[in-house]
Amino acid sequence: MKTSKRQAGFGSSLFELLSSMRFAIGLLTILAIASVVGTVLKQNEPYPNYAFEFGPFWFRVFEALGLYDVYHSAWFLVILTFLVVSTTLCIVRNGPGFIKEMKGYRDKASNVSLQAMKHSVELDGNIKPEKLAAYLSAQGYRFKVRERDDGATLFAAKKGAANRLGYFFAHIAMVVICIGGLLDGNLPLKLGELIGKVVPETRDIPQSQIPEPSRLSAGNLSFRGNVTIAENRSADVIFLNAGNGYLVQELPFIVTLKKFYVDYYSNGMPKLFASDIVVTDKKTGKETPAKVKVNHPLIIDGVAIYQASFGDGGSPLQLKGWNLAQPAMAPVMLRGTSLASQPLTANGRDYQLEFGELRVFNIESMGGEAGGEKSFSERMHDAREVKHEKALKNVGPSVTFKLRDAQGQAREYQQYMAPITQDGADYLVSGVRSEVAKPFQFLRLPLDDDGKLDTFMRLRAALLDPALFDQIAARTTAKAMQSQAISPAMQQQFQSSVKWVLARFAQGGFNGLETFLDDRVPADKRQAVAQTYVKILQGAVVDVMEVAQARAGVKPLTPDAKHYRFLLDSLVGVSSLHDYGSPVFLQLTGFEQVQASGLQMTRSPGKNLVYLGALMLVIGIMLMFYVREVRLWVLCYGDKVRVAMSSNRHSRDLDRDFARHTESLNQLVRDA
Repeated sequence: MKTSKRQAGFGSSLFELLSSMRFAIGLLTILAIASVVGTVLKQNEPYPNYAFEFGPFWFRVFEALGLYDVYHSAWFLVILTFLVVSTTLCIVRNGPGFIKEMKGYRDKASNVSLQAMKHSVELDGNIKPEKLAAYLSAQGYRFKVRERDDGATLFAAKKGAANRLGYFFAHIAMVVICIGGLLDGNLPLKLGELIGKVVPETRDIPQSQIPEPSRLSAGNLSFRGNVTIAENRSADVIFLNAGNGYLVQELPFIVTLKKFYVDYYSNGMPKLFASDIVVTDKKTGKETPAKVKVNHPLIIDGVAIYQASFGDGGSPLQLKGWNLAQPAMAPVMLRGTSLASQPLTANGRDYQLEFGELRVFNIESMGGEAGGEKSFSERMHDAREVKHEKALKNVGPSVTFKLRDAQGQAREYQQYMAPITQDGADYLVSGVRSEVAKPFQFLRLPLDDDGKLDTFMRLRAALLDPALFDQIAARTTAKAMQSQAISPAMQQQFQSSVKWVLARFAQGGFNGLETFLDDRVPADKRQAVAQTYVKILQGAVVDVMEVAQARAGVKPLTPDAKHYRFLLDSLVGVSSLHDYGSPVFLQLTGFEQVQASGLQMTRSPGKNLVYLGALMLVIGIMLMFYVREVRLWVLCYGDKVRVAMSSNRHSRDLDRDFARHTESLNQLVRDA
């Protein structure tokens, strides 16, 4: 007996808790905070992006809290479930009382209770029942007449009962919205992951080899994923981010991209992009052609297809390969395909050439800031990033690629096809980095009068050829000493210095000279010695160019400021190539663009429920705030008339209405 009472007490307390307003408000507060987090923090990104942004510690904390996919996290869905239960119980608990209150006229009110109301007055006289009934009807009141045993007659009137409906609409709306959220949150999928039936795949393997636990059937309740389709290619699955891995979602149809369109603004920024697609039903074979544009999705079989992005679809590339280890060799022409890999043999060693994405447009701010002109490396920190500044410019096509050696070590490169003009000179730009997390470091290689690298590469080959150092040093010495009476010993010493500087520069560029200064020259003399070396090198580079041109059978450069700047820029370029870390310099010379469309596909069965719930919530709020429930009692007894009035909320309107009704009813009393 005691156990039964204890169980009854626990059940009653649990019901009281779940159906209480405070419990529901607490859940709503948590959901509101979670929604703020889900709005501020970009959701459903690959986990490496979050790890890079937040660091290892906070990445694990946020992962444990489920903040990377708030709206589909287990705790969020559990709170939604409790909120559905709580609000439903609240409706069940308070609904009968609300309905009774809406239907009731409170026609049993006594004279004493009416007299105790704030808005109550007693009139001398009497009113004919038919006139009173007509007046109440004309004022929009519904009323009920009650004849009392003491001979008194009570007219109990009311209007604005729809105000109570507002509470029903608001509470039911919360239930409907939460159910829609549970449907779109795909609670069955979360349960499948919890029990191990659904296991995200973490390996980078072909789609056809992904095991069944990582695949979701076309009948999956809810999903949102992406797929990239190249022109004249098809896809029948999408990929869903799932923690550290991904899931493959089967589609009930096949999507084929026929043509992709993109329009650009004058500065190269995308203005409009759209896809011509054909959707083929897997069961019936029915084909549905359509054009999908941004904000104009195609909805078919309950799946909405959105135009989300665009990119490279695997474009044929033409490249010119310059052998950096054997600079005297003529360049060779190579062919490749973006987003693909191929073997590459250079200087007897085998490499894997892994091409990334071809980007036809690269928007970059080329203007300076108020504090001065930005350095080139600052402006080109990430040439793919669109910065919202005034001096935006399209710097042309580029391709990224990795060169991986036999040990699996790789460096990533970003090669621009079009020259970039700076201060009137043209340069070919190439970026390099050894780690994905690091920014690209860019080098500039000067182009000759024909816009080619040939002259620079000839100069580099001569600078790196020890067999030419004696000839170059002799020419430089002769020019330097022609107007001076210098002993043969001094000339020989200067010639040896020129040869030594050339050899040191050939071995390590400017860094090689700097290393020597740090190791061999006292600190107080380094600057003076460094200036001497630089002057020797700047003087010798003219002769290096003449020797290189003569060896190639090409006429020498015109001795002017423009070409001297070319030579000085070439020294910087030759020095930078020492840190390039590649046996070849691959110059992008041409391509045949194949575009790809990024499509996002979603199935949201709860979407319409959320819309319905939002509409009901708006209606409920309008009824609660803009519809005022008013009750009016007129009690006729003897030669007296008691008028009383109340409302669900006090306002100046109630004071005014009561005064108006009192005056009108007093007039009816006098007329009687």
